[in-house]
Amino acid sequence: MNTEQQIGFDKVKEMWIQLAVSSHAKEKIAGTVPVTDEKELLRQLKETTDAREMIEKLGSPPLQDVTEIREILQAAVRGDCLTPYQLERVEKVLVVVDRLKQYLARGKQFGNPLAYYDENLDERGELREEIVMQIRNEAVDDRASKVLFDLRTKITAAEEAMKQKADQLIRSNKDLMADSYHTLRNGRICIPVKKEYRLRIPGSVIDKSATGNTVFIEPAAVAKIFEELQLIRVDEENEVYRILYTLSSLVADALPAMEENMRMIEKLDFLFSRGKLSIDLDCSAPAINLERRIVLKGARHPLIDRTVNVPLDFKMGGKDRGIVITGPNTGGKTVAIKTVMINCYMAQCGLHVPCAEADICMNSNFLSDIGDGQDLSENLSTFSAHIKNVLAILAESSRDSFVIMDELGSGTDPAEGMGIAVAILTELLKSGASFLVTTHYPEIKEFAAKNENIVNARMTFDKETLRPTYRMVIGEAGESCAFYIAERLGMPGYMLETAAKAAYGEDAAKGYSFGKGQELKKNPVSKITKLKKANVNAKLNMLYNIGDSVMVYPEKKIGIVCETVNDKGSLRVQVAGRKFWINHKRVKLHVKAEELYPEDYDFSIIFDSVEDRKIRHDMQRKYTEDVIVTEG
Repeated sequence: MNTEQQIGFDKVKEMWIQLAVSSHAKEKIAGTVPVTDEKELLRQLKETTDAREMIEKLGSPPLQDVTEIREILQAAVRGDCLTPYQLERVEKVLVVVDRLKQYLARGKQFGNPLAYYDENLDERGELREEIVMQIRNEAVDDRASKVLFDLRTKITAAEEAMKQKADQLIRSNKDLMADSYHTLRNGRICIPVKKEYRLRIPGSVIDKSATGNTVFIEPAAVAKIFEELQLIRVDEENEVYRILYTLSSLVADALPAMEENMRMIEKLDFLFSRGKLSIDLDCSAPAINLERRIVLKGARHPLIDRTVNVPLDFKMGGKDRGIVITGPNTGGKTVAIKTVMINCYMAQCGLHVPCAEADICMNSNFLSDIGDGQDLSENLSTFSAHIKNVLAILAESSRDSFVIMDELGSGTDPAEGMGIAVAILTELLKSGASFLVTTHYPEIKEFAAKNENIVNARMTFDKETLRPTYRMVIGEAGESCAFYIAERLGMPGYMLETAAKAAYGEDAAKGYSFGKGQELKKNPVSKITKLKKANVNAKLNMLYNIGDSVMVYPEKKIGIVCETVNDKGSLRVQVAGRKFWINHKRVKLHVKAEELYPEDYDFSIIFDSVEDRKIRHDMQRKYTEDVIVTEG
């Protein structure tokens, strides 16, 4: 069973995770489970309350994900040279620490206990100042040291001198140039010289154009300055590394303080995420008891829109160990038991609950059986999976357990399902667990009414609008609204009487008083049209035509169709000069007539004798007393 998923707490966790900043806090939220230590739970609930109050008074705290910083610190401790980017990340975390320390300090005016966490934060002002002075825009700043500034000044001067020298050569040798400006090739400043004049300019050929008509020469004078520049750059690189190593060493020295800072940031992030969730879901702090008492006033399910959610008032405890909830379908029974459990679950995770007021007992575990448990991978039916889940619940339930079950005993034969439901309730009572179950069985309501440790409850129904009100009334068994709804929707009285007798027997049905209502009217419906034999013959005639060559079975002789299918399903075939009738099932098409004969072919040539053809010809021209005799 996955109770978190069944009651919707997994979705609440997703909302909660979005309110955290650090990866550590997000992971901690994902792994949150109910707390079973009373002292620890009360401490966590107090922290949630303090976090909410501070956010309401001072706004959201300045927090940052510090996962990357841990890797940077480890690199510094190993003696690696941190990059300017990494040093800036360290500086930004120190800025967050400083702002968070100021934020918490402001909370002291309200006497908020969380405000005193500021004493565990060390903003390391000197380290931060050193980084700010020497690192800028992910690079070592020119003024990080006097030596570096002088070296970079010389580099700039040398680069400018090379450009001026190149431009001077271009101006003094215009006729030799392919263009009027210098260019950078392979990191060298070059001048474009026509290939035929390349020996006129002292220097090294660095590159040439695609056509080969232009060569790019680094003048000798420029090359001399470039060599001097390279030596200066080596000194500049050494100075940059010296500065970075110095800062890296300072970061490594600050490791204990930085680790404590990060630990506090992640801890406060987790605490404040609980406060943010309380505000977002409009929650309140619950009271905690160990007396198996649950009292909720104006409880909501956090995943249901507040504009349509009907608040739930709920109470159980004392000698009452369980509640059996009945009512119409879509009446809110399932939502009600989920609402109760998720409020209890959230409270035991150190969270505020979406309630106007709540007094909730601690539970050793939360067990649930809700929804369609069909397991296709194990080839289990809904009922089989339901029973498997119930047995697992009964095996884990104890005096301090909280159990919810939806549609107890459903998914099988009603009589047997009712018996199983009674057996389950009996076992739950033996375990001493607190439980909420929903059911449609009237026998279960009777069982609950006779047991002093079980209370009936019902979800109310508006008989005028035929809609559920989603309100629970504890202490009353729900009446079946099926007959009432059916009567309001026009079901005749005689049908309702039949239903009552079938459901409750002759004697019990006498207690119902149904109006006569209207007779059940039959609407006209379409009739089935049977396929006539002629239609069958028409289909066969489309298959067999006069002149078709067919195979006659079982003799397997070839014949020619001379008359199409009649009403008896037979067609006339001529085989070896003789004509006889054969059932269409003994015939198989061999070759279509259009493949054997030309269009408008006179088939009488095949089927009639010479005498019959002469008589037929005379009949078409004049009156004659001759007759044509056909075979039957």
